[in-house]
Parts: sequence; C-alpha cells; structure tokens
Amino acid sequence: MSRSEAVGIRDVALAASVSVGTVSNVLNSPERVAPATVARVHAAIEELGFVRNDAARQLRAGQSRCVGLLVLDVGNPFFTDVARAAERRAAGSNLVVLLGTTDDDAQRERAYLETFEEQRVFGLLISPVGEDLERLHVARRRGIPVILVDRDGTGTPFPSVAVDDVAGGGLAAHHLCDRGRTRIAFVGGPHGLRQVADRLAGARAAVAEHPGVALEEFDTDEPTVLAGRAAGERLCALPAGRRPDAVFCANDLLAIGVLQALTIGGLRVPDDVAVIGYDDIDFARSAAVPLSSVRQPSADIGVTAVDLLLAAAESPDAEPRHVVFRPELAARASTGAT
Repeated sequence: MSRSEAVGIRDVALAASVSVGTVSNVLNSPERVAPATVARVHAAIEELGFVRNDAARQLRAGQSRCVGLLVLDVGNPFFTDVARAAERRAAGSNLVVLLGTTDDDAQRERAYLETFEEQRVFGLLISPVGEDLERLHVARRRGIPVILVDRDGTGTPFPSVAVDDVAGGGLAAHHLCDRGRTRIAFVGGPHGLRQVADRLAGARAAVAEHPGVALEEFDTDEPTVLAGRAAGERLCALPAGRRPDAVFCANDLLAIGVLQALTIGGLRVPDDVAVIGYDDIDFARSAAVPLSSVRQPSADIGVTAVDLLLAAAESPDAEPRHVVFRPELAARASTGAT
C-alpha cells in the first residue's frame, strides 16, 4: 500500500490539530473555515500526501460528476473531435468525461454501460451499436439521462444530436454526377450501422435522379483505412470497361485507403477515378490528393450533446429534443474541384 493510500482524513485532522469535520469543510466548503485554518489543513495534506477518495461521497450522493461517452470507434478522428468538444463543454459545468469505444460490438457496449451505471455516472452520451436500445431504457429508468450522439432519436424517449446522413449521401452522389461520373462505387460497411445505411440510401436516391448513372456497392467489414485499401485493390483489379469512374466512401478513413490503393495501382485521381469521403477529418485536407468530403460539424455535435444532457438532468420529464444538423460539401482535388 502506498503512502497516499494509507493516509486518511483522520490523519490529516491530527496533523493539522483540527477536527475531522473541519477537514471535511476545508475540502468541500472552504468558505466556512477561517483562512488560517484552511492553510494549516492544506499544509498537512501536502506533507502527508493525502489524496481524497470521492467514491464514498459519490455513493452517498447517489451520483458522480462523471459523464460516460461511448463512441463506435475512437480511432476515427470524427469521434475524437466530438469527444474533445464534449469534454470542453462538460468541464464548464464541473463534469468529467469518461470515454469508451465499442468497436461496433454490442457485448462491449453492454459491458461499458454496466460499468458506467456501477459508477453512478451523471449521464450517458452514446452512439449506439445497432437498433436495440433496451439497455438504454434500463439506464433511463434508473435515473441516468441518456443522449444519443450521431443518431437521430426521433420516436424514442432519448434526446439526440445527429447529422442528416441521407442528405449527406445525396450531396456526395449529386456532386459526382455533376462532375460527369456515370459509374459510382459505394464503399462502406457494415450496413448494420445506421450511419452507413443512411448515407447509402441518400446516394441511391440521388443517382436515381440522374439517368444513365449506375451505383454499385462494395461492402467492407469495418470503416477503416485498411478496409478501404482492400476495397480499392478490388476496384483496381476490375477490367477497365467495368471499373467505376467514381467512388463514394462512407467515411474519410475508407476514402484514404481507397486513395492509397488507386495510387499504388497506377490509376490517376481524379482523372481515372474520382473519390469522395465523409466526415471531413483533418487528414482529408492534407492527403496527397486533397480529399473531397461531406463535412459534419463534429464540435457542434459534442457541445450540443452535453447541453442536451444538462437539460435532461434538470428536467427529466420534459419532451426529448432532437437536433439534426445539415451536412456540407467540401469539394477538393480528388473529385476535380479546384
């Protein structure tokens, strides 16, 4: 046992020649204690290496000052940006964000949710895996506010913040069609992810408005650079007459992988194949061929998620609010834009 773990509040009281109640007041309500006594207690804390244990206090209060944030893939810079903005916003309300990644695994999601509930978190911000939200209903019934992030919760009791991914898919496909592309490949997956399915649906609807344009799906098991590279290699292997002249990727990580494979395969971007991604992460702008993308307001999503959580904690019986942002097109060299 380390020294800091062995030292308790009674030791601090003894060293400072005050009562345990006075130490507690210094830690929790210092304005109630004389400045000289506060200084003496803090000197004892410093000398003994005392570290306060908030766990017991939180258990008594029935709630901590921690917020659980669960995202699908913390390796995706989009979710990193969401988390960073949420953390900054939460800090302004004396809240700390605990970040977890589910890797699109329902069992992993369940384990995190159980841990967060055991810690009596202030609330949950979650980009859920799949469509089964029963575990979130359980948390809500136990008094934990739940906010859906990057998922439109209309029709559920959970406030939510999302982007219109159907509209975003349409933006990408319309852009490619307007650039004269007629054979579009959609690279994305797994299709169980609502975001992927919505982006594909938007692309299909847009292509249907352009006679003579075809859309072909190239499924991936995961939305990563490696999966994109594998899909790009499949595209390169197709005969020139069957090869798509444009690729719409469900996120930028896939698009970066596709760009790598096309370049290695000797195809020119955008002359031979145009490529557009989704999310507009920082790497999109700095790619060897600057990547066109559909921009999501990641920082606004993180900030709004925390604001919705604070509102839900203040008024748990209020009607859930659902915020849906509109995506924007960021056209760059990978689709021939200047």
